[in-house]
Amino acid sequence: MLALWVGVLAVAVPLSGRLGDVQRDGVVDYLPNSADSTQVARVQAELPGGQSTDLVLVYHRDGGLTAADRATATAQTAEIARTHRLTGAAPTAVPSADGSTLMYPVSSTEPGQDTTARSDYVDGIRSIATGGHGLTVKVGGPGALDTDSGEVYDALGGPLLYTTVLVVAVLLILIYRSPMLWLVPLISAGAADVLSMAVTYGLNRAFGVTVSGQSSGVMTILVFGVGTDYALLLVARYREELRRTARPYDAMRAALRKAAPAVLASAGTVAAGMLCLLAADLNSSRGMGPTAAVGVLGALLAMTTLLPALLVVLGRRVFWPLIPAHGSTPKERRGAFTAIGRAVSRRPVAVLAGGLVLLGALAVGTLHLPGGLKQQDMFSSRPDSIAAMEIVGTAYPDRGAQPIAVVAPAARAAAAQDAARATHGVTGVRPGRTADGWSEFFVTTAAPPQSAAETAVIKDLRGTLHGSYVGGTSAQQIDLRSADRRDRAVVVPLTLAAVLLVLVLLLRALVAPLVLVAAVIAVWGAALGIGGLVFGPLFGFGGTDPGLPLLSFVFLVALGVDYGIFLMHRMREESLGGSPPSSATLGALRSTGGVITSAGVVLAATFSVLLNMPLVQLAELGFVIAVGVLLDTFLVRTFLVTSASLLLRRHIWWPGPLGASARGGA
Repeated sequence: MLALWVGVLAVAVPLSGRLGDVQRDGVVDYLPNSADSTQVARVQAELPGGQSTDLVLVYHRDGGLTAADRATATAQTAEIARTHRLTGAAPTAVPSADGSTLMYPVSSTEPGQDTTARSDYVDGIRSIATGGHGLTVKVGGPGALDTDSGEVYDALGGPLLYTTVLVVAVLLILIYRSPMLWLVPLISAGAADVLSMAVTYGLNRAFGVTVSGQSSGVMTILVFGVGTDYALLLVARYREELRRTARPYDAMRAALRKAAPAVLASAGTVAAGMLCLLAADLNSSRGMGPTAAVGVLGALLAMTTLLPALLVVLGRRVFWPLIPAHGSTPKERRGAFTAIGRAVSRRPVAVLAGGLVLLGALAVGTLHLPGGLKQQDMFSSRPDSIAAMEIVGTAYPDRGAQPIAVVAPAARAAAAQDAARATHGVTGVRPGRTADGWSEFFVTTAAPPQSAAETAVIKDLRGTLHGSYVGGTSAQQIDLRSADRRDRAVVVPLTLAAVLLVLVLLLRALVAPLVLVAAVIAVWGAALGIGGLVFGPLFGFGGTDPGLPLLSFVFLVALGVDYGIFLMHRMREESLGGSPPSSATLGALRSTGGVITSAGVVLAATFSVLLNMPLVQLAELGFVIAVGVLLDTFLVRTFLVTSASLLLRRHIWWPGPLGASARGGA
């Protein structure tokens, strides 16, 4: 097995290194597939020169621009016009009413579609447009914002991987208290990550699966988080079997036989939930589905093949200094989970009711979630493009700083432009390029970007310009919110059905799966509610990512069920061994409590790494998932599922064989 993995990694390592080459973080890669704004971006890419890169140069001085400032702006914009191939005439200044700011719209098709070329183009503009001595010069606009976003995503890979590995390593050292053992799961998770990246690269080349910075980053976190969970469960079983069996090989065979059903069901549940994202219209969500599923399955493969092989080769000494000797028995201790089980068994109704009330109260916090995340609020830091937008928003309160892009059939372009001019709120129409039966033009409004007034103009244009597509930065945000509502209506039921089906097949019952699914839904609502209470006041986030409810639901339902699976599978095993329902429930809690708690802490810690990332949407997703996993680990699995199992007794296994004897005993 080790030789096989060496061969696999020899092939996978060079392929995994190419994943960054196919990672795309352009506008189209995050937009809804069928939206107007997506069609505009695609048509623009086919026009002469490709999709244009639209910038806004902003010259600002508090207290008012001087004559020297204006001369500097004129000279710099003239140099830009000489050194770059711009669309239309030379940049023309748009002064603010208070005299503090000059704004120069700049558009060019020079860089085309290549991401690196666009980034170099923006950097070139920024190297020319410079200030000093009190003059602030910023380069903003959609092109600059895309470049800043791309640079952030490109920089995620290294820090995200290193931080995740460090967090997992520290936790494993604390859990195992061994100088050697912690390395084995970490090495296995690293191999799984390399394999997953290589497979994802293959899926991109073979089937065109979208790979974004967001999806590849989440895949790495899943590999290390979920893989470590599986390792903790398997190592705990292996340690038990080493006390009963002389040979490590035989002990591992027994451990795999007993742990494999729960691990397989866990991986199957998560993978099935992730693949439900393929039904999403949002390109970024749809692309995350297969990449996340590949990560989970890669972790499953490594932890059920490579990890066991390494442990068997290293033998008992890998547990040093706490080596489980053959024939020994672990010290009997009044552990925390024994005490918790006894306390819950005395008042199961009160525990269940109290837990549900607490989760319901936390879920009320969803009413306090900040509004939709605007583009200027998407970074936790403040890049130049955001600073430019803030200056423009202050200096031009009654003017739209970014145009609305429209593509119309060439035969009806003139009529479309006339109709756009007649639309309420439109202040100007500027024609663009024409080719392949399409004409491009740009509409300016009197409304600030992403305001209610501008949204009304976009909706009016879409209702008026039949056969045309209306796009641009603000239209993209409208389409994102619309797609998210559609995706929730489609993906949420699919996810619930997929997870429920896997649970029914594993537990051979209906009531137990329903209990677990209901519990994780409650956890999702509570975690999102906590986010609503802290996003604005504590973290200072200016809005909520439209995709947060859907992505957090899919991840928390799929991942949260894991710990219920581990507990219920052990409970079913105890019941099949002849234990009465109450003993089986408390015995399962006692035997799995430590390992499941460790697994939950590790998974929550890996997702909390996203809080350090400079993108608000990743930080929000990481926070909600981490909080949800902790709620599931310490509250739901420990108290609510245990109390529900004690109350339902054998009915929890209805209508399976274990539930058939519900009438006959406690």
